[in-house]
Amino acid sequence: MATSITRPDRLRNGVSHLFLVLLLLGFLGPVVWAVLSSFKQPADIIRYPLLFDPSTFTVENFVRVFHDVPLGTGFMNTAIVLLFKGGITMFFAPLAGFAFAKYDFRGKNVIFGAVLITLMLPTIVLIIPLLLQMKAFGWINTYQALILPGAIDAFAIFWMRQVISAVPDELVDAARVDGCSEFGIFLRIVLPVIRPGLAGLAVLTIMNIYNDFVWPVIVANTEQMATIQVVLSGLASTISGNRVGADYATVTAELLAASSVALIPLLILFMALQRHFINGILAGSVKG
Repeated sequence: MATSITRPDRLRNGVSHLFLVLLLLGFLGPVVWAVLSSFKQPADIIRYPLLFDPSTFTVENFVRVFHDVPLGTGFMNTAIVLLFKGGITMFFAPLAGFAFAKYDFRGKNVIFGAVLITLMLPTIVLIIPLLLQMKAFGWINTYQALILPGAIDAFAIFWMRQVISAVPDELVDAARVDGCSEFGIFLRIVLPVIRPGLAGLAVLTIMNIYNDFVWPVIVANTEQMATIQVVLSGLASTISGNRVGADYATVTAELLAASSVALIPLLILFMALQRHFINGILAGSVKG
């Protein structure tokens, strides 16, 4: 028998939906404003910040920003770091998670505890030792320095351990009985089961690498090695230095244009993998 929704229930649902809509507007409002303002004339951004006239929209801000700052170099360097650093994370983190989830060996809990402790260390504590290590290796302003430190992330190992713990032990044992190798078990049995968790980790890994600023700005301080976030951080001073007489409105317009361009890859990624990301979040929440 269908249950009827009472008036108090409808009121609570209405208030909840209203709150969620306001929350959505609070999150998306600044982003939408920045994207729309990037198409406005520089003077109109300052004089009429909340008015949008599509008839006056222009792409000149985007043309100027690509001319004034090395956005292309920033995107290329970020793509290289994403490819190699993300690949290292996505290869080794599931293997480590598989070991912690499905094997019993001496000191397992101690080692896993040490991995978790590293999550509590502030990033700033590790920067100076890592920088000195990169200098000793001669890796300052190189891709090695941008890629290798932090490539095997403690959070990624923890995430994979939690996801793989939900894989039934019976599947693993049956594969061993059939003569499958340990790596074969991981490749043929475990990986197909944990695909949602892998997708969630992939999205988080890409976002973390793409948005990383502190380490790249310290270890790669030349224009040739700058990632997109480093390029954006120095955008105002770079624009002002490259154009004589660049005013506040022009700089603001190009900042908004560059930020809108930098937003596109993550927006496409999240829209394409939204379902997998949500499933991955749920898979990663399973207790091992």
